[in-house]
Parts: sequence; C-alpha cells; structure tokens
Amino acid sequence: MALLSACSHDDGDEVRGPQSGSSIVMSRDGGTLYVANNDTNTVSVVDAKKLSVKKEIPVGKEPRELALSADGSMLYVTCRYADSVEWVDIARGTVLGSVKTGIEPYGIVGSPDGKLLYVTNYRSGTVSVLNAETRAVLKQVQAGTNPRAIALAADGGKLYVSDYLTSATSIYDTATMKRVSDKALAPSPDLPDRKKSQGTPNTVEQLRLTPDGKSLWEAHLLTNTDTPVQFEEVIFPALSVVDAQTGEEDTKSRKELFKAIDVKDKFGKTIIVSNPTDIVFSPDGEKAYALMGGSEDLLVFDIARGGRAGQIIHHLPGDLPIGMVMSKDGGKLYIHNASSHDLTVVNLPPADEEGGQARVDGKPLKLIAQDRLNAQQRLGKTLFYSANTDDNALVGSNWMSCASCHSDGEVDRMSIMTAKGPRNVPSNVLAFETGLFMWDGSRDDFYDYIHTVQGEMGGLSDVDPAKPMPDDAKKLFDALEAYMRMPDAFPVPQSPFRTEDGQLTEAAQRGKAIFEGKAQCVTCHATDVMTDSAKATGGDGQLTTDNTSYLHNVGTVNSADVDYGGDARGAFKNTRPRGMYDTPTLRGVYATAPYLHDGSAPTLEDVIQRAGDEHGHTSDLSDKEISDLVAYLKQIQ
Repeated sequence: MALLSACSHDDGDEVRGPQSGSSIVMSRDGGTLYVANNDTNTVSVVDAKKLSVKKEIPVGKEPRELALSADGSMLYVTCRYADSVEWVDIARGTVLGSVKTGIEPYGIVGSPDGKLLYVTNYRSGTVSVLNAETRAVLKQVQAGTNPRAIALAADGGKLYVSDYLTSATSIYDTATMKRVSDKALAPSPDLPDRKKSQGTPNTVEQLRLTPDGKSLWEAHLLTNTDTPVQFEEVIFPALSVVDAQTGEEDTKSRKELFKAIDVKDKFGKTIIVSNPTDIVFSPDGEKAYALMGGSEDLLVFDIARGGRAGQIIHHLPGDLPIGMVMSKDGGKLYIHNASSHDLTVVNLPPADEEGGQARVDGKPLKLIAQDRLNAQQRLGKTLFYSANTDDNALVGSNWMSCASCHSDGEVDRMSIMTAKGPRNVPSNVLAFETGLFMWDGSRDDFYDYIHTVQGEMGGLSDVDPAKPMPDDAKKLFDALEAYMRMPDAFPVPQSPFRTEDGQLTEAAQRGKAIFEGKAQCVTCHATDVMTDSAKATGGDGQLTTDNTSYLHNVGTVNSADVDYGGDARGAFKNTRPRGMYDTPTLRGVYATAPYLHDGSAPTLEDVIQRAGDEHGHTSDLSDKEISDLVAYLKQIQ
C-alpha cells in the first residue's frame, strides 16, 4: 500500500507529488480529512464535502502528525509524549498497535511503495525508519539535536529533515540513509534600521517541496540577538528557499517582512505578520499559501510574478493555525487551528481568474466533542501562542507571542540583548516550582511580567505597573499561569542519554556521586527541582525578592552586564548588582544549551571547565571526573 501526503495532488494511478509531515492529511479521493488534535489526544475524521466530523478516535498522548495508507484504512500517528507511533484502524476507530521510536516522535512521512515510514524523534536527535507492515524499527540515524519537520521527494529518493532550533537542513539518500547534505540557513545581515528584518534563523516549523520537487520552502523565524529586546526589532517571520538537490539556500529568494512579505493596509503601512507555521502550493506551482500561526493570517504569494505576497486574509477565524491541506481541484484550503480545535475553510479563485481573491468560507468546524483543558487553561494556551493583537491584549501590533522566544514553551538556543545585558532565553519547564523568576531573581510574582509584556511584547500599555493589577489584566495572567502549571504543558524533557530501560549509566552514577560530593554542586542545585531559589522566602513563607541569600556570584559576569535599579512592580526595591544570579534548575538541562545567564557556554563541559571553585568545587576534577559529571548532568530528568 502507498502513503499519501498532505500536499499531494494525484488522482487514480497518477504519480503522487512530494509530501511533508503535517497535522492534517487528506484521503486519496479528496473526500476525507484527518486531523491530529494534539492536546486532547484524539484524531478527527472529517467529511470534506459535507464539512462534518464523522468520528473522533482516541489515540496516545499528544498526537502531532499523521500519514495515511493508500487504501484509506490506516492512519500512522506520531504520539509525542507517548514516545510512539500508532497504527489506527479508521473503520473501527481503534489503535491496532504501536512502536517506540525514540523520545518525542514528531514528524512522519511514508515511502512511495508504502513499505516504510520515516519518523523524526525530537529529543533523541534521530530519524527512525519503520516497516509499515510489521511495525519494526529497521534503522535509526542521527539527525542533529532537535529534528522535527520532515519531507520526502515524490520518488522517495531523498528525505529532508530540519533541526527545529538550529535551522540545519539534512538531506538523506533513502537507499542507504546516509546524510548527503547538512547545511544551516544563512543569517539575514544586520541593517542600520533595526525595525527591518534581520537576524539568525531558528524555530523551523515546516518543510515543503514545490510540486516540481526542485525547491524546498522552510517556515521559520529570524531572531535579532544584538538589539535590545523590543517587539518591533527582534523577531521576524521568514520563508526560506533551499535547492532540493544540493541543500544550498537561495538567499535572494528568502521571503521576509517588509520585502516579499509586504502587504499594505488602507493607510499604506505594511501589515505585520508573525510566526510562520506552514506553506502549501497550488497544483501548478505558481502560487504559495503561507500560514502565519502567531498573527493567524494567510498570505498568498504569486511565484510566477516575482514571488511577492499579493494578498492577505488578516486574522483567520480560529486560534493557532498550524497546518493546512489543499483540495484535489485546488479550489479550497482546509486549515487546522490547534488551540481552538477547529477547521477553517478558505475558497481559492480559479487559476485562470485574473486578480481573484482567496476568501474564508463560513465559520470554522469544531473538531472535538470535549476539550481536555478547562476554559482558563485553554485561554492561557491561546494567549501563550497568539500574536493576534485584536484578540490578545498582551501583544502589540501582531509582532510576537510568548512562543516567539520560548519556542514550543521552552528555549530557542538564543541569547538576546536586554537592558540588563545579554540573557539566555530560559525554558518554562517547572517555571512555577523553581523559586524566583528571571536570571537575577528580580521577580517573585507572575504579575511582575507586566514589565515583559509592556517593554518587550508591546501589550497592555495602559496598565500602570506600580498600581494593583486591573482585573481584566489579571484574568490574562491568571489564565497563562493556569496553562503553564499544567504538568503536560511543558513536561521535563526525558533524557536520550540514559540506558534503554531509563536508568542512569555507570558513568552517570559516578557523576552523581561527584555532583553530591566532591564537586558540591548539590549545595545550590538542591531539592527535587535542583535549585535553592525556592528557599528565597520571607517571614510569611512566601517568595520574596527581598531575600537575596540564594543569589550567587559564580564568576560568569559578562562585560555587558549592568546593575539593575529595580522596577515599578517591585517599588524599585528589587535592585540587583551585576554578577549575582538565581540558581537555574538542572531538570532536563541537556536540552537547554547554551548555558549560563548569557549563553556564553555552548556545552556543559564548558560550564564546568570555566567554573573553577566559584561554581561548585571543580578546579581539581580530572578529565575523567568531568566526563562522568557531565554524563550525570545530561541524564537528569
């Protein structure tokens, strides 16, 4: 049996086109859609003609992407937090079996002959090759650090995998699964005007091959790391174009804000869009449709006429659009909204219609019967990922969401410039269990993030941070907190460095003894959450920035760091001298490189080797002891 992709436009026995992993796929005849409802742990089966949900099938935890058998009987589903791929019998609505592929499987595509499945394992840093019939893992190959998006050439000869955070694109010869190319996207050069698109590529959400298979389009962000963080100058959306044969990027074809992404409003100003999530091409390859998941927009690029965006549907109905599929006749787009769990339909003009406009067709179709999140948690998740200013008062001018820096709720491997100096973007894993907030521990209350919202994200400008928080603003922060406190919102990354049965290796056991003994790391990295920051309490037992006993100078101060004079929420009493830092948790630390407050240590070895006796007692550790200590650190979860 053959597998059919989301972007294929074949009929009958015609050769299918290239395919990409997606949260929404279409049956071979175009009559049925299948959608992965990630945080409700179901897959919806939708009648594309009647636009109705035929059934909702329970699957494993956090289904992300789907592939479909040619006979329409079987779905292959990556279940991210179940660490497995599941085989789903559509007619019965049941899971027939599963296989463990690695830690956090994400993207999936299938070979043209239907015999093989290719799966990216986000935490393991691998691609698994599976036998689609026997469910056996045939091969595992290395694929960078955080492989996610995946695409396959129409003939099945080349497999494309992108590292989510580094933007490196690997090309594999599927006959041997040898990597024949591995190249990162190029930075966009600095410009005198900091409000123009520039920066380092990261957070690659999708790979799509053009219908002719010659080019690969990648949806990602650019982060400008040397400009003080401010919503109009740091995060930019981009679509990059890579030669599918060589892996070489065509930098002149990159679509960037104010360049090829430059649709004007009625006042002649560029409409700001953010956080690209997907691209789909018309059957003739002359138009590209790009989803902007942050600002919730659809852009239409006329490739045949220079490749600029000529139309925008501003603020699509539905929250967090992440995937789409085109109807067989090229007349409709079906857009999957991951936070509102619904489906938006967009009617497309005929190819021969001069100046025709894409238009939303009716209201979105609800995909799920019952939400697993309560109303406050759902609002919080929507706010975390949304940069739609019309719907989200936390953001300004549709530029950036929380997720623009905290990619997928965690890190983006970037160190950005702030008023305090360079700061490594921290993860939100265990954020409410690890004591004070910020690298310098200058916040003790989640409402203190009004300063981040106003100063960095451009929202809630009418709120006076020195006064009690207004109820309407509190509602937003309370919802964010409710979502972020969910145990499975941002779970602790499970380590790929442990033994197959999840135990510490012998080296890690020796490293644990060093951690707790000779190196004295446990002095500060204490308690179950491996930080002493939770001890920074006052007489009432509540966290307080007044308690500075658990801030530490570990000799990592940067020449660009400056003293902090406090802020209005802290009544300017939460001052901090440069060089004093809060202890970060070590839970899942392997996944949070680079390290230290300024991101100046690329590896854990670097942290230890430069620490001396200011950061624990490591000056007299041997190379073997350092190796064992690092082995333990990489296996903490």
